[in-house]
Amino acid sequence: MFESLQERLGSILNGLTGRGALSDADVAAALREVRRALIEADVSLDVVRSFTDKVRAKAVGADIVKSIKPGQMVVKIVHDELVDMLGAEGVTIDLNAPAPVVIMMVGLQGSGKTTTTGKIGKRLTERSRKKVLLASLDTRRPAAQEQLRQLGVQTGVDTLPVIAGQTPVEIAARAVQAAKLGGHDVVILDTAGRTHIDEPLMLEMADIKKKANPHEILLVADALTGQDAVNLARSFDERVGITGLVLTRMDGDGRGGAALSMRAVTGKPIKLIATGEKMDALEEFYPRRIADRILGMGDIVSLVEKAAENIDAEKAAAMAKKMQSGKFDLNDLADQIGQMQKMGGMGGIMGMMPGMGKMKDQMAAAGLDDSIFKRQLAIISSMTKAERSNPDMLKHSRKQRIAKGSGTNAADINKLLKMHRQMADMMKAMGGKGKGGMMKQMMGGLGAKMGLGGLGGMGGMPDLSKMDPKQLEALQKQAEAAGFGKGGGLPGGPGGLPGGLGGLGGGMPRLPGLGGGLPGLPKKKG
Repeated sequence: MFESLQERLGSILNGLTGRGALSDADVAAALREVRRALIEADVSLDVVRSFTDKVRAKAVGADIVKSIKPGQMVVKIVHDELVDMLGAEGVTIDLNAPAPVVIMMVGLQGSGKTTTTGKIGKRLTERSRKKVLLASLDTRRPAAQEQLRQLGVQTGVDTLPVIAGQTPVEIAARAVQAAKLGGHDVVILDTAGRTHIDEPLMLEMADIKKKANPHEILLVADALTGQDAVNLARSFDERVGITGLVLTRMDGDGRGGAALSMRAVTGKPIKLIATGEKMDALEEFYPRRIADRILGMGDIVSLVEKAAENIDAEKAAAMAKKMQSGKFDLNDLADQIGQMQKMGGMGGIMGMMPGMGKMKDQMAAAGLDDSIFKRQLAIISSMTKAERSNPDMLKHSRKQRIAKGSGTNAADINKLLKMHRQMADMMKAMGGKGKGGMMKQMMGGLGAKMGLGGLGGMGGMPDLSKMDPKQLEALQKQAEAAGFGKGGGLPGGPGGLPGGLGGLGGGMPRLPGLGGGLPGLPKKKG
């Protein structure tokens, strides 16, 4: 979502950090470029003016002049102001009210309200252990009520039975009553939308609000609509009174201006962002993490959270045992690649790693993308059970058969086998016994320092869902202090990130399927 903005701001701020001293003219020139970059990203003009004025006021002060690294000080000021613009702290859905807590979803037609309603219902059921009731109040759009029912079946969340002929206000009243009688903790009302804001829509929203008395009113907005989304948020807030925002299609190729503007214009927090079509593609919005991503600083905490959600602890422990004995076959490699794909593939992971945003062009030029993993999985799937367990038996005739079955060639198979041998050798070294064993060092790792049970160790991923914002902030600082993105590597190995994503040693990660790093790319120092 923020790729173009990240590239522009990155190049502007890199020009500042490389200088030993900064003049007022240098800062003014950089801020002019920052202003252009924000406007091109569809950020509201009023928000851009306010942002650059605040940065200028701080960046021309005595602190910058006396700073040891004035360029880095300016980057810090821009980062802090971005965080402030997005909302200093992450705010989640507030369920602190007598049951059933009523959540009302509002927004224009096509913004993704119904899908988002299903996603929130699933999230509250699975993560917060709440009994949720979904109710569709959209009597105008054909099959809208049936769509929500199907989503309820898909996610295992209760939905309100449809009674033909009822008005949205009557359905809202029935939903709240049914939630009380059914012992539900939360009832989510999916209201109707229009292609544009009109008076009948606003009157209907006001009537529903009066009848259902919602504790939360969430405006669902498409992040790709640019500055129109800001006008939408302002209108709904003035007429209905929203308590928070949910941005959909944050995985799109839009410029991200809506996310930067809506919080600043309405003063209401962005509570959730939808990052895909799947029902689990919903994330809480953390301003500091988003600011880190925009400025190319990575997002280690979100990466670790994704690992914690997607890595099977039992599988990780079983694999750890195999690795300790020096065993690592092609079945294990396929599992590792599968885990990496669940975490968003190469693009998703690299986008959260510090400093990796700048390497995207070189990676694209080298032909390195998620298709590599698909090709490798196709090769492994075309092998027999015996071949996957014992790659040494793969001779010329077998390779020809596998190549035909996977739509690849012998060279692709040889690359995969070479990479597998390198990883197997590494696993043997990691499995070394004794005090100096690499596996033991990994298991201690960063997690031991933080008392989190071995972040990179065997299945010892911390339960981040039980950590408060201060602990998460401490985790981010510890990760940076441990050298993530500076040669220290991400927590790897069994139970950590798949395939020992570990080692940014040379500046690029060793990812499964890419042997000892990304070939043919310039290595960074440190």
